[in-house]
Amino acid sequence: MSNDTAVQLWALDGAKFTLDRGLLVVGGSGQLSLPVPTYLIRHPRGLVLFDTGLAPSAVTDPEGTYGELATLLGLEYTEDLRVDRQIEAAGFSPNDVTHVIISHSHFDHTGGISLFPNARFIIGAPDLPYAYWPMPAGAVFFRSADIEAARGFNWRPLTADLDLFGDGAIRIFQMPGHTPGNTSTLVRLQDRHVMLTGDTVHVPEAITAELPMPSDYSTLDAVHSIRRMKDIAHAHDAEIIIQHDFDHWNRLREIAKVSG
Repeated sequence: MSNDTAVQLWALDGAKFTLDRGLLVVGGSGQLSLPVPTYLIRHPRGLVLFDTGLAPSAVTDPEGTYGELATLLGLEYTEDLRVDRQIEAAGFSPNDVTHVIISHSHFDHTGGISLFPNARFIIGAPDLPYAYWPMPAGAVFFRSADIEAARGFNWRPLTADLDLFGDGAIRIFQMPGHTPGNTSTLVRLQDRHVMLTGDTVHVPEAITAELPMPSDYSTLDAVHSIRRMKDIAHAHDAEIIIQHDFDHWNRLREIAKVSG
């Protein structure tokens, strides 16, 4: 194994949503079911978690945690789908996680933050204040309580792209638009590269037609970031994995089996 590659990548299971496709991409229509997964990356210098899924409290009290949004999204969420339970199912303890990459500060990515008090948290710098003061059109997607509970954690807000371990194995790229601090992460495995998009895109046509989400912070920045993501993926011959797409998630699960 080369020293400049991650060792293994797991596509962890998570909650499920059902919502109108038009909420995810300009011009979309019809109902769509989508996963809310997280990803675990083992590197010689640490165990890295990409996003944290939903808050554990939503398993038993979804409306108390997310209000009417839980019902509107048709939330399906059970105890075994909590991010800490998924990490344990992969053979690790949540205490083994050394780094947590938060692709952006929406509630379905920040819910498990409090489970990792000893980790270093990486997030695009503009997303921390934006989580408390979002634009009205996107305010429903934030749960500032997730971040408030972790105010004393080790946060490393990014103001530029970051090569996490300095070896090219895990590279975090700024992709503003969906939120002002949105990021995507390129993972180099032994035999392939994988681009974890976060929410730079939500559905395949957003990549091919370069279409933003209607409630994006900046539709112009969102389109520029989609183009940047495609260019980086092309340069590294990387597989683009749309986080909330079942086909992409299942494909990554197969890639993870091969690359493990």
